[in-house]
Amino acid sequence: MPAMRSRVPDGAPAAARAAWRLPALLPGVVSGAALQLLQPRLWPPLVYGALLCAALALGWYAGAAATRRRHAALWAAAPALLAAGLAAAAMFAVCGLRAWGYMEQALAPALEGQDIRVTGLVAAMPQASETGTRLRLEVDSALLRGQAVRLPPRIEVGWYGAGFGDANADAGQAPGLRGRPPVVRAGERWALTVRLKAPHGMRNPHGFDYELWLWEQGVQATGYVRTGPKDAPPLRLGATWRHPVERWRQSVRDAIVERLGRGAQDSSEPFRARIAGVVAALVTGDQRAIERADWELFRATGVAHLMSISGLHITLFAWLAALAVRTLWRRSTGLCLAVPAPSAALVAGVLLAAGYALFSGWGVPAQRTVIMLGSVACLQLSGRRWPWPQVWLLACAAVVLADPWALAQAGFWLSFVAVGVLFATNPTVDDSYRLGAMGRFHALLREQWVVTLALTPLTLLLFAQLTLVGFAANLVAIPWVTLVVTPLALAGLLWAPLWSLAALALQPLIALLQWLAQWPWAQLFLPAAPLWAGGAAVAGGALLALRMPWQLRLPALALLVPVLWWQPQRPAPGQFELLAADIGQGNAVLVRTANHTLLYDAGPRFGRDSDAGQRVLVPLLRARGERLDLLMLSHPDADHTGGAAAVLAQQPQARLTGSIDASHAALHGLRPVQPCLAGQRWQWDGVAFEVLHPLAGPVGKTGGTGAAGETGPAPRAPTSRTPASNASSCVLRIAANAASTANGASGAERPDPPVALLAGDIEAPQEQALVARGAPLRADLLLVPHHGSKTSSTPAFLEAVRPRTALVQAGYRNRFGHPAPEVLQRYRERNIRVLESARCGAATWSSAQPGRVACERDTDGRYWQHRLPPRGAGRDAR
Repeated sequence: MPAMRSRVPDGAPAAARAAWRLPALLPGVVSGAALQLLQPRLWPPLVYGALLCAALALGWYAGAAATRRRHAALWAAAPALLAAGLAAAAMFAVCGLRAWGYMEQALAPALEGQDIRVTGLVAAMPQASETGTRLRLEVDSALLRGQAVRLPPRIEVGWYGAGFGDANADAGQAPGLRGRPPVVRAGERWALTVRLKAPHGMRNPHGFDYELWLWEQGVQATGYVRTGPKDAPPLRLGATWRHPVERWRQSVRDAIVERLGRGAQDSSEPFRARIAGVVAALVTGDQRAIERADWELFRATGVAHLMSISGLHITLFAWLAALAVRTLWRRSTGLCLAVPAPSAALVAGVLLAAGYALFSGWGVPAQRTVIMLGSVACLQLSGRRWPWPQVWLLACAAVVLADPWALAQAGFWLSFVAVGVLFATNPTVDDSYRLGAMGRFHALLREQWVVTLALTPLTLLLFAQLTLVGFAANLVAIPWVTLVVTPLALAGLLWAPLWSLAALALQPLIALLQWLAQWPWAQLFLPAAPLWAGGAAVAGGALLALRMPWQLRLPALALLVPVLWWQPQRPAPGQFELLAADIGQGNAVLVRTANHTLLYDAGPRFGRDSDAGQRVLVPLLRARGERLDLLMLSHPDADHTGGAAAVLAQQPQARLTGSIDASHAALHGLRPVQPCLAGQRWQWDGVAFEVLHPLAGPVGKTGGTGAAGETGPAPRAPTSRTPASNASSCVLRIAANAASTANGASGAERPDPPVALLAGDIEAPQEQALVARGAPLRADLLLVPHHGSKTSSTPAFLEAVRPRTALVQAGYRNRFGHPAPEVLQRYRERNIRVLESARCGAATWSSAQPGRVACERDTDGRYWQHRLPPRGAGRDAR
């Protein structure tokens, strides 16, 4: 803090010197919140309360001691370090107490799965999709069998349309919901019969933390509306005056979609129908209005941050509002005498920006921007002139004070790293802004280059991808969207035809983005590097962006090497690793050898624009740097093949095999399908793969061996039979090399090499047939057949397999009741450890250590994540 002390003479009062030490609190606030977010479980509230009292008491004593000469040495020894430490302790305690207060409002486990009559207010504009409508409700009252019960203050439910239960039966969704939901508007009060559950997301390595997202949104229960014949019908109780901004947002969004959508139908430009969603997102902040294909385009070209209400848009709006107010304010002598024009413009800009952010939905990025602008404005109005690092820390600390869990969001780090680098490279107004249009263009070019240098390593760390065309795309998109498209879209609030102009302005930009996205190497996906390598790369990018001689900046390139050349460790030759992904109700198992990768099934499809491939498997494969050799679809049920299209689109070299007959044209259209038949064998890196089921030819006849070489299963002609879907499931046996196992830790435990058995959805007849013909079923790890259905896992089959560990891939509170209690009892009777994906998250098992399984919810758990009690403790997840 030398820069701070130099501004205050040594003879100044101690209180004045202490005031300049106040910025030392800011890093403590940020670090205290960060430490608390790393806790896997919360401490008791009394511990946080005691820590907060101790920090406040010590801070008061240190401040009082600084005013007394006899104790001045206590404060003068390390004032900044002491202030930061006390601030960190206090913030750590405050975050813990806030978390406890929030968790005390959680849904009681006994209320999960119950039919509850809820009266509540629609608190946000509903989100419509092809399957129904998502509603966010503020609960007024709740009744269970006529008795009042306590629910969380805010819940989110789906009101699904006709056929949804049938189309997604394997995804564990609610069955029997018929009839398109009526139009629901924000601010209306409804009485609905709902079934709720605690927020429960999928936990996978490098995956999206859905539970943290709901935590920040204040949603503590999710579920669906019951509209069956035995349920009380939904009842609209009337409109209210509450949530007027959300009602306005909804009317504006609907008006944009109707106007631009109607124009697309009347003309020969269907492209404008997709543009309507982008315009609606720019005006109202409704990101769900943008179609999935467009989001993928925006992400591929690095401009996704522009296609909704972003911090850049709000900052520009604040600047334009302040400029307008300042111009008008100066026209009045009386107003200038009362309040200086710069101060009035500053306050008005922040207030109008807050109003704009409120209209856009008050999302987390908008909140961060408004808090940052307000903090800097307060600093300027107070007459303080802090160095830029302190201004930057003030904005960070203000955001963290309002929302400590923002530190766990990628957007927080992208925003503040970009702002910090711009501060560091250009802390004062650049002279180029006084040189006319050419000077402004050079300044824009330089700032975009600086931000690209600084954020590229951070993007690699957070998303394991690099957009090579991002610099060119943003160079055009930032000024065009910010200065042309967004103003036109916002002006449409005053005159609707301007929305059509905004749509027209977007068309050439999207055409340019599509052209850029088609460039070779437009996107580069690299394996997710560890934190130390990512941190070094971020530091290297920041050093390269600083204004220093190139001789001093070039050594920073060495810091980028670890993140660019990082490769995850693979199994040793003769060994294999298995990862059972958490994909809800379905199967998806990733198998890795020293140089090859196989994916067994691709998980369920959740809706038209969402499936396990797009949401879980593709990000997982990218983050681990996997190049898929073979995708095996055990059978054509939707909970096993829903993500296949997304996986194959991102893995064009992968071959496709499975028990899929010619009647499933959609699956055969993805890629040529090699039939999966008993007797097929191949080896990868010393690991033996063998298909045990189904048999070739008509049911009941044995088939050929179908031996295959190192490259994979040999193609065989599809048979004419059309077996039942589950009965035809591919059963895959994977065995490690005996020689490599003998030298490992497992060799002393068991003479046989470790084996994994992936059983698909076979049922009791197929299990009995496998046992009867003496198939090599003995295995250390078993993927439980048919997700633990009561029609599978027969005693004879379990005696033949005798696994140490059994994995169940089933959705949390799925409607099928998987795994069935009687099935679990069979495993317990044989001392077989059963791990469920709903409780474990993604499960990782290695043939090198066959007795151990790593659960993602245990190895990377946080206190806000949903934890299920052990089986038999209270109500089960039924």
